[in-house]
Amino acid sequence: MRVFLDTNVLVSAFATRGLCADVLRLVLAEHTCLVGEVVIKEIERVLARRLRVKPAAIAELIAFLREQEVVPRPKHPHPMRLRDESDRWILASALAGRADVLVTGDRDLLDVAGEAPLPVVDPRGFWMLQRGAP
Repeated sequence: MRVFLDTNVLVSAFATRGLCADVLRLVLAEHTCLVGEVVIKEIERVLARRLRVKPAAIAELIAFLREQEVVPRPKHPHPMRLRDESDRWILASALAGRADVLVTGDRDLLDVAGEAPLPVVDPRGFWMLQRGAP
């Protein structure tokens, strides 16, 4: 399965030991991990400005992400109306990468999951789907 991981899932996976870290390990072990160029740029910004991660650590994380399948920035954002304009780029990136699923903790994306052109699930939903839980 081609799994597109959103910024918040990846930042949580790197910053904490929890569900997002487990989801990342599962995706790396059993699926194709898709990371958008727009996500990489957002991660760099979040880690540097909000979490004040040292540049060397950021460079190491970005190098790791670039070892995955990186989806170039699409030419246009997805036309779906979303509250946060930047989420249109995330959706467009997931589709450009031919993702089977978009895993995100972003409430704006999760709120429109039923209308989205691909499955959009939170980390818990992805975990449950993969582990066969109802």
